[in-house]
Amino acid sequence: MEENIKRRLQELAAKYNNREYFKNDPISFPRHFLEEMKNNHLKKSLLDVITLADIEISGILAAHLAWGRRDMIVRDCNRMFDQMKWQPYNYVMNGDWKNDDVSLHRTIKWSEFAGICSNIQRFYKNGGRSFEELDTVQTRCEIYGQKPDHSAANKKINMYRRWMVRDDGIVDLGIWKKSRKEDLIIPLDVHVHRTALELGLTKRNSASLATAMEITDALKEVFPGDPCLGDFALFAYAATQREKREAENTKEKSK
Repeated sequence: MEENIKRRLQELAAKYNNREYFKNDPISFPRHFLEEMKNNHLKKSLLDVITLADIEISGILAAHLAWGRRDMIVRDCNRMFDQMKWQPYNYVMNGDWKNDDVSLHRTIKWSEFAGICSNIQRFYKNGGRSFEELDTVQTRCEIYGQKPDHSAANKKINMYRRWMVRDDGIVDLGIWKKSRKEDLIIPLDVHVHRTALELGLTKRNSASLATAMEITDALKEVFPGDPCLGDFALFAYAATQREKREAENTKEKSK
């Protein structure tokens, strides 16, 4: 990899791995519950106490809705947690889930949400203690209720794992202590893929697991031991290039 590209990625990661840029982002929901858990000693009722399960459930659900414009994702996550009365674990275990064919977020319906709640309830009733016990394929099948696909990039799950594992104390939560951040895989969406192609981090045109692994391996060269730090850089690079193009288009139109 060219040194100027490595330096640019490192600079962007340092700048955008900043909580200021993620206030209006789905990660704000599990962070809310993490901060509430830290304040448990102030709670007046045991019914209000936040647990690890609340953080993990809020994260897995928010990650599932993480598709499209961030403001729309956050809006619909708020609707979802309002429905749950901001008590994810209690809501899931009580079993009275909103379950109809009305849209929750884009093509995701409340019936799909209810199915995930049922899967989560089953996980806990069968003795599960933390989603950290599940690998990516198990999360895909046992929690999200999707068919196995060993070639899938599983962007939402890898993003969720990044939230839970990376432990620099800035944006990501770092609450899973048995997992290693060097084993994380880049969350591959269309923007990350396009940027990675532009920078030469991959030559693959399909958004597959093999592509995600190739990009991750390239980022290990830039961020040894912490390849998903590069997720912030790729996000930022795509955003800054888009802003540059928009500025150029505006300038052209004003001539």
